[in-house]
Amino acid sequence: MEVNWLRISLVLTLSTLLLLGGCATRPINDPITEFSPHKGYQYLARQHSEHHDNLVILAFSGGGTRAAAFSYGVLETLRRTEVVGPRGIVRLIDDVDVITGVSGGSFTALAYGLYGDRLFDQYEKRFLKRDVQGELIARALSPTSWPALSSPNWGRSELAAELYDEILFDGATFADLDRGRGPLIAVMATDISTGSRLIFDQSFFDIICSDLDKMPLSRAAAASSAVPVLLSPVTINNYGGTCNYRAPDWVRQFTDSATTPRPAARALRRLKELESYIDSAHRPYIHLVDGAISDNLGLRGVLDILETFEALHSLGRPTPLDDVRRIIIFVVDSKSSPKTAWEESEQAPGSIALLIQSTGVPIDAYSSDTVELLRDIQARWQALRRIRDSATVSADSDPVVREEMNAPDSGLYVVDVSFQELEDRKEADYLNNLPTSFVLPTDAVDRLRAAAGNIILTSPEFQRLLRDAGARVATELSTAEDSR
Repeated sequence: MEVNWLRISLVLTLSTLLLLGGCATRPINDPITEFSPHKGYQYLARQHSEHHDNLVILAFSGGGTRAAAFSYGVLETLRRTEVVGPRGIVRLIDDVDVITGVSGGSFTALAYGLYGDRLFDQYEKRFLKRDVQGELIARALSPTSWPALSSPNWGRSELAAELYDEILFDGATFADLDRGRGPLIAVMATDISTGSRLIFDQSFFDIICSDLDKMPLSRAAAASSAVPVLLSPVTINNYGGTCNYRAPDWVRQFTDSATTPRPAARALRRLKELESYIDSAHRPYIHLVDGAISDNLGLRGVLDILETFEALHSLGRPTPLDDVRRIIIFVVDSKSSPKTAWEESEQAPGSIALLIQSTGVPIDAYSSDTVELLRDIQARWQALRRIRDSATVSADSDPVVREEMNAPDSGLYVVDVSFQELEDRKEADYLNNLPTSFVLPTDAVDRLRAAAGNIILTSPEFQRLLRDAGARVATELSTAEDSR
């Protein structure tokens, strides 16, 4: 989570409005009366019917418009990347199955999930090159907004959600994403009470016995980008324990197994954390803030998916990994690291600067650890396949050993798309000093988009992918390609 002085001015301006009276009521998420597994907007309910060689996952980080523009540049690059496979020549973007997003990255993720290729004709004008921050401040200062903003049931994030709906989402809900055939969009927020990472998908909403389909996309984006203090939490109702929710049947295989595989142990821990929400009698409300607090890269959800699939595979259960030759993960990290001169001065930094640094540094370190966990999975799969292929593990080996050696056959590619990977150090310094706000100069937006493409095309991991997949990168889009 990153904060700058422009955004700090927003909360200082809005704080004076809290003395006024009002009667606005926040939107209420609808309950469900009966749990139906694999129904609604969730990954297992959205498996593609046709065979895919590639499982492509994009993880979009937080960072305001900087993150939105940088992740948009990734989509533009994948749109120009053509892969030769069993289905002929296809664009790599058409093989994207999952996009995770937090904070600024959630806007690009949700907008692409909603509009698909139409996004490339409108996103710059409607969001990236727009003074969203200025419009939000102007709306907050308008006397017509004062009664609502002063209400205990209507916060600054609800006002922001209204603006996002008008300028970008056009009243769309998760039902609109559910009806589409695009990738699953997994937007994340943080439960400020527990620090838990929560994903806007029906599998979590089943736990709290609520209907995600009726949730506006704008409200999910507002929750994912609700920087504490600057923006108010987004509150949703918890109806857990009222719809006969049952944990997935594969959980019993893990718990009944004499030796639970290590990936399964991590998956079970995560499930236990989420199932605590079933006790709605003692926690009837969930207050959501910026997803960057619990996962600034949007990558923890990706780890959950891979570790669950890995554990299921080790127990002989079918998973999407069974038919996938390559798992390709783009870690799109728009974190900026502006230099300070604190160590050059005897005077200590002020309290606000210290607050920003003390929250940002642990989050950045946590994000780095998450990337290392992903690379650990990559290295483990490669090592286990080498051992298995060398016939070190025989049919007479101990069953536990055979189970541990049973790595998925899918190749795993992790493409690091971050400013530090940019070969042009002068350009990297420029991008590193861009503020975290919802307004950037037009030139900055264009440079962020271009940088994303340059980083991908020069990435050694991406070049390895191209060689292994027999892919080529289109130098320019023809009219026919652009209309697809």
